[in-house]
Amino acid sequence: MAEKRSAKLKRLVDVQRHLEKLAEYELADTTARQAELAETMERTMSAMVSLDEHHRVFARNYAANLSKLEVRNQQLKIAQQLQEQKILKEKTKGDRLDDRRAEAAQDEDREAQDEAVYNLVELALLRLTSASAKLNQE
Repeated sequence: MAEKRSAKLKRLVDVQRHLEKLAEYELADTTARQAELAETMERTMSAMVSLDEHHRVFARNYAANLSKLEVRNQQLKIAQQLQEQKILKEKTKGDRLDDRRAEAAQDEDREAQDEAVYNLVELALLRLTSASAKLNQE
């Protein structure tokens, strides 16, 4: 038996929702990495402004490291924006597919109802013809 269009679209919607969840997981990972990076930057800044003699010796190294961390922070912000756009895109695709699935299900229901009505009409006509055939025989 041929698979109904709504069932096919339902599978596509499920796949699309899965892609949306994967994009959300990627965003969550990026957000966690940003939090870790912010903490590392905070520790580096604390070490740079520390009056401890050991830290003053490495001030140049800390400044270079902080510069690299800032670049990485900008990269993560860009990645976050791209991932947010991807989530929105995947959600929009899923919503559109779900709308099409709902329309296909309605069409299938309408078709089934029409078929049921045709069957009832056909049955009624069959009864009428069989009743009139019986009357003609008598």
